[in-house]
Amino acid sequence: MKTIGLIGGMSWESSAEYYRLLNQGVRDRRGPTASARCLLWSFDFSEIERLQHDGDWDGLTARMVDAARRLEGAGADVLLICTNTMHRMAPAIEAAVAVPLLHIADPTAAAIKAAGLTTVGLLGTAFTMEQDFYRGRLTERHGLEVVIPEAADRATVHRIIYDELVAGIVSPTSRAAYRGVIARLVAAGAQAIILGCTEIMLLVRAEDSAVPLFDTTALHAQAAVIAALD
Repeated sequence: MKTIGLIGGMSWESSAEYYRLLNQGVRDRRGPTASARCLLWSFDFSEIERLQHDGDWDGLTARMVDAARRLEGAGADVLLICTNTMHRMAPAIEAAVAVPLLHIADPTAAAIKAAGLTTVGLLGTAFTMEQDFYRGRLTERHGLEVVIPEAADRATVHRIIYDELVAGIVSPTSRAAYRGVIARLVAAGAQAIILGCTEIMLLVRAEDSAVPLFDTTALHAQAAVIAALD
């Protein structure tokens, strides 16, 4: 079994889900006593969140590269960034280490295409929805058409992530707000919805959407199990 290196703590709520999903996936494939061989570098998310909203992407890149190198030095065979937003640093990390980085957008796109879908709505932080590092990969590498919410809806989705979900707060009011955003994406042509923030799966379920949901956390973890065992 290969050792999975997790760059986590962004937030720890979703990192805990990664740990659970990785171990469940290995147990399902290897037997009831089997578990994942993994290493976790966990950031203090308050520092990361401040730098994100200050726009200090160079400072964030330096921290992410440092974490990747530490995990590689500790014996990781494959790396995961346990957050969609910080995949903005994926190219810098790939250039800094010799071990492979499993990009969260790739297994997500593969699952969408396997379902025969071509147009997807994207939910995530404002950084993920508005910047090109994520949408561009889905479009240019995988040929998907990506629809994002209107500005007011993007602000709502972003606020709920940072004010509530990263703190483990799951509110029925916020679930209703997300349902409205999803419905408007479907009306705009989305055949499916990408839960493009690793905390959104804490809030949104299949019954909240008229179209299929693709949970990036679950798909990323599943791909990591396959990479570790195969």
